[in-house]
Amino acid sequence: MKLETELTPRTEVPKWMVYGTPVFTILAALAVSALAFVALGENPIAAYQVMFVQTLTTEFGLTGTVAKGVPLILAGLAVYIPLKAQLWNIGAEGQLFLGAIFGTWIGLNVSLPAVLLLPLMFIGGGLAGAAWIAIPAFLRAKLGINEIITTLLFVFIATEVKNYLVRGPMQAEGANFPQTGELALAAQLPDIPFVGLPTGLLIAIALVVAIHVVLNRTSLGFEIAFIGANDDAAAHAGMSKFKIYMIVLLTGGAIAGFAGLSEIAGVQGRLRANFAPGYGFTAIPIALLGRNGALQVMLAALFFALLFVGGSSVQTVIGVPAAIVDIIQALVILFLLTAEFFKSYHIDLSLRRTPDPGSTGQLDGDV
Repeated sequence: MKLETELTPRTEVPKWMVYGTPVFTILAALAVSALAFVALGENPIAAYQVMFVQTLTTEFGLTGTVAKGVPLILAGLAVYIPLKAQLWNIGAEGQLFLGAIFGTWIGLNVSLPAVLLLPLMFIGGGLAGAAWIAIPAFLRAKLGINEIITTLLFVFIATEVKNYLVRGPMQAEGANFPQTGELALAAQLPDIPFVGLPTGLLIAIALVVAIHVVLNRTSLGFEIAFIGANDDAAAHAGMSKFKIYMIVLLTGGAIAGFAGLSEIAGVQGRLRANFAPGYGFTAIPIALLGRNGALQVMLAALFFALLFVGGSSVQTVIGVPAAIVDIIQALVILFLLTAEFFKSYHIDLSLRRTPDPGSTGQLDGDV
């Protein structure tokens, strides 16, 4: 008997596969990660109970998850919006750095009431993030140069810019460490009254709603989806690929800038040279998990936030290395790529009998 495989491109992806992929991906990643806990001599069920249930049922864990989730939601949106036009903003981490730098500079050098200063800081951070992606965006929209390479390379440049500024012009006077001065209270995001959750959550939710409306209820959203589905047909229909590419990439850069500033103004309180949260790279699996909508991006970001905070709890309570979180994250990406393959191709398996020597015929059996 001989097993034969035939791949057939799908003309239509079943709805259960479209909406079930994120759930199946996470469950598969957690199931395989359980083997790592077993190898370490720990009960995976007990570990997941600490990582998820205990984290969500304590005030400290819930607040920490939301605080970690805010920049992840924003960074996820920064990758998700270009992805709707089939573009990859791999450099959200660099745009995040620029947003943190310029927003912090405004917060340290402008004296205004919080009601005016905080919006000004976010505008500055957003403009800085958009400016940082402007060159890769133009190269992709005008010359067709791969945005994956250019946006990624700009991350390394942004890292050195941040290091130079925090160790030089922006370093606090008399500071023993490479860091800026502490932001004044007017330049820090307060907690939501009576709830105690970070105000950044309201900003993230507002952006999720706005992006959902734009992408699903406006002509601009239709153009973005059309170009993402078939850019040649969109060009024949009179749509400007240059305009859409510039809009989605610049918007993604601006939101990544918001993510950087939200972390500084909402959590850190100052910019340090070692500021490198990795949110811009985590945003890639977040955007892939939530590619069906902005709300799904928010849920995926909160899952990763829970993963990070819960991973720290597992390390403290059980003594498992925090690297287990990296294993789960890597498995999520692996299963996402596998799911994308199955969404693109239908696989037919068949068993064929190998003919006996001297036989003139062959029997087929499809499975």
